[in-house]
Amino acid sequence: MRLLYCGDVVGRSGRDVVLEHLPELRRRLSLDFVVVNGENAAHGFGITPKICQDFFAAGADVLTLGNHSWDQREIIPYLDQEPRVLRPRNYPAGTPGKGVGLFAAPRGRKVMVLQVMGRLFMDPLDCPFAAVEQELARHPLGAVAQAAILDVHGEASSEKMALGHYADGRVSLVVGSHSHIPTADAQILPRGTAYQTDAGMCGDYDSVIGMKKEAAMGRFIRKIPGDRLTPAEGPGTLCATFVETDDRSGLARRIGMVRLGGRLQESLPVL
Repeated sequence: MRLLYCGDVVGRSGRDVVLEHLPELRRRLSLDFVVVNGENAAHGFGITPKICQDFFAAGADVLTLGNHSWDQREIIPYLDQEPRVLRPRNYPAGTPGKGVGLFAAPRGRKVMVLQVMGRLFMDPLDCPFAAVEQELARHPLGAVAQAAILDVHGEASSEKMALGHYADGRVSLVVGSHSHIPTADAQILPRGTAYQTDAGMCGDYDSVIGMKKEAAMGRFIRKIPGDRLTPAEGPGTLCATFVETDDRSGLARRIGMVRLGGRLQESLPVL
């Protein structure tokens, strides 16, 4: 199976580059399943039902969120209506929405998508390792799910890497989100799980992690809040992680980075 995970979409620049390139990427890479992290899609903070529908129409199968899940109030009831939009699984019991789902893929196959949020330098949520253990026990790779994607939304690379090794051999891909910077450590771990600490963002890289650089720099220089951060509006780069899995085991056969548009050097897997 061929899987694509698009990193955090930031503002209009991020939305535009994903909506422009995703239909062609599905064809060009013969993709079976696409996950998009959309937690910064609505002017940098959260997502709306309308934006969700735009991503689905462009070819996304599932959307994941993160620490900005609740920033747009209209998304809260939508999370209980639309199972294809996931917030972190380790929010407390009773939180709207779900953090895991089993989704249909071509030729009768199933893909499990799970998101957890880290706790280092983040909100003090339930244990992400315990949440991963519970869901992997319920969705064994190669049996219940023919492929499985774990989105780790976190600040600390050490925590993301620890979760990657923890899930090694039990999911197809562990990929990080939230830092908005694509890391150069795409690899297949010893037991067969593809891993990348952060897929990067889909947005304008002439910025500070997707936000207009003047206001962001001012906060560091003057140490006072200053103007509200708003997304940069230049040409966006689509950053994503591509994985091809073995149809029998669900483990990774190869992993590659995708970068299209904007300022970063273009990269596409060679098929």
